[in-house]
Amino acid sequence: MEATGITGIATRMAQIRSQIATFRPPAVEGPGGGESFQQTLDATLRTARTPGGVPVELTKYGNGRVPESALQRVGTTGHRLWAPAATSLDALMRAARAQGVGIGITDSYRPLAEQVDLAKRKGLYANGGLAAKPGTSDHGWGLAVDLDLDGKAQAWMRQNAGRFGFAETTPREPWHWAYRAR
Repeated sequence: MEATGITGIATRMAQIRSQIATFRPPAVEGPGGGESFQQTLDATLRTARTPGGVPVELTKYGNGRVPESALQRVGTTGHRLWAPAATSLDALMRAARAQGVGIGITDSYRPLAEQVDLAKRKGLYANGGLAAKPGTSDHGWGLAVDLDLDGKAQAWMRQNAGRFGFAETTPREPWHWAYRAR
């Protein structure tokens, strides 16, 4: 059975990406001057997103099925996110700390089994609960964190998080921040 819609497109893009990964053009300077064509291509593929905002490079795994190799720890916290999101969140937390603002992490990447468990315990957001439908959560892509924020930290996030690619994306959940940088 052939996949259709966004799933089909994402699957085909993942196939194309794997084919591109084996192609090695001659080294030439890219648009940035010093970077090679391959570096430019790799950077473009890392930042490409589906219409739903999911990085194309993650779609080959599926929500809640992102392998450890595609995730990165956020500083020394033990929490994991998609590597660009983790790097950006670490920089955000260091910047906040330098300004005397403490930001903690209570949740990050969430495998599918944890999404199912959370939906059972907290109820679905669509029904007044606090959990996304399993398989649809930004946490399942390694793109979202739940933060431990006091009033000062919440104000700092609202003023500064966008500089690091993070946005407050879920009404009723001021602790939930998602990585939206392109």
